[in-house]
Amino acid sequence: MSKKNLDQNGRLRNVVVGFRMSEEEVDLLNRRVLISGLTKQEFIINSILGKEVTVYGNPYVFRSLQDELIKFIKLYGKGLEDENDEMLELTLKTILAMREKGKTEVYPV
Repeated sequence: MSKKNLDQNGRLRNVVVGFRMSEEEVDLLNRRVLISGLTKQEFIINSILGKEVTVYGNPYVFRSLQDELIKFIKLYGKGLEDENDEMLELTLKTILAMREKGKTEVYPV
C-alpha cells in the first residue's frame, strides 16, 4: 500500500470537487489567486468556507499587483467593465492594507 499524502497540517485530502465556470469567471478567479499569493486550492477552500484570505507581502504578490495595475493603466480613459471594476477595488484594498506592517487581511468580495 502506498504512503498517504498528507498536507502540511496533517490532513488527508483525497476528495476531488469539480465545478464548471465561464471563461470570464475563470479569468477573475485566476487574477484573485495571483493577488492573494495563495495556491488556487487554498484560495478556493478559504473563500468557500468563509475564512479570511490573508495576504503576506512578498515579491510574487507585488509582481501580481503590478501586473493588475498595468492592466488598469491600459484601461484608463475607457469605461471599466464590472469584473475589472471589482478587481480594481480588490487591488487597491490590498495595496492600501499592505501599507500597514505585518499581515494584510483581504476578505473575498
